[in-house]
Amino acid sequence: MKVLRNVLTEAPLAWLLFAVPVAAWAHHARPDSPLLVFGLACLAIVPLAGLLGVAAEKLAARTGEGIGGFLNATLGNAAELIIALVALRAGMLDVVKASLTGSIIGNLLLVLGAAFLAGGLRHKIQSFATIGVRTQIGMMALAAIAILVPSIFAATGSGEMVTRSVTFSVVVSIVLLAVYLLSLVFVLGSHAHLFRGDEAAGGEAEHGTPWPLSLAIGVMAVVTLLIVWMSEILVGTVEQASHALGLSSLFVGVVVVAVVGNAAEHSTAVMVALRNRMEMAVSIAIGSSTQIALFVAPLLVLLSLAMAPAPLSLAFSGVEVFLVLAATFVASILVVDGKSTWFTGVQLIAMYLVMAITVFAIPV
Repeated sequence: MKVLRNVLTEAPLAWLLFAVPVAAWAHHARPDSPLLVFGLACLAIVPLAGLLGVAAEKLAARTGEGIGGFLNATLGNAAELIIALVALRAGMLDVVKASLTGSIIGNLLLVLGAAFLAGGLRHKIQSFATIGVRTQIGMMALAAIAILVPSIFAATGSGEMVTRSVTFSVVVSIVLLAVYLLSLVFVLGSHAHLFRGDEAAGGEAEHGTPWPLSLAIGVMAVVTLLIVWMSEILVGTVEQASHALGLSSLFVGVVVVAVVGNAAEHSTAVMVALRNRMEMAVSIAIGSSTQIALFVAPLLVLLSLAMAPAPLSLAFSGVEVFLVLAATFVASILVVDGKSTWFTGVQLIAMYLVMAITVFAIPV
């Protein structure tokens, strides 16, 4: 009981865990209320993703800030990957693409902006190493171009070009995965010293009460299973819920599903920014977007060949391509100097809100 209390004390929004059993009950007892079930499933995933983020931070506690942020981003993306896999298996390719787009722009603008805003209100000017930022922004630019080209192919309307865009997507996905694996070698191996950042003063002041390795892994395993369960419920009701609300599947994927899946990165990035650990905060936010673009999206393309009713391609809609390109551009110009203030966060959040409103205005 003491261990459970310690775990929940450090987890943001842990009190929302009540939504897990309530969502499960509503799914079985109120199948005629898809909007209620969808809302409860979204609510349940938020604290679960937060718990996953806390466990990830405990695993990263013995590393430098840059590598710690990388590991946190990797494990924090589990919620997005699980939701996308469930939707992929259900053949909801549009929702998968929209959620990928939303995760990328959400991390680059909303999560990073919230971290800059929260940290800037406590610390006048915050600094972070630019080597990791430049590397990750460069990979995001590569990913943006990688989805631009097949999207242009598919936009021609020719059946042959659409077929080629699928083949092209498979080849490009293999290239992106290769680049991602090489980035692991670069960040964790050959140039790991460049990503350590300033070592924190350490101890419980920075990482809270340390967890045994077995506890961190156990929490991650249990929480992952619960996220899979809630994701099944969420995806099963997303279409009915979106129709009930009069929202397009694009908006639901880009904003609602993506914000829910980003809960781990959002909460952790804000918490470490408040502690002035900006290398880790920036690495979590930008690193999460990079991993969605270079690992999760290509992996889903390849997995769709075996587990989806139809293959997933990297041919996104024109709006989605524009959002990714714009978010990459805005984030790159605001972080290139290695310094941030609360107003930098305001600018990023404002850009995200403009994009969300734009997606909302698109007809169903």
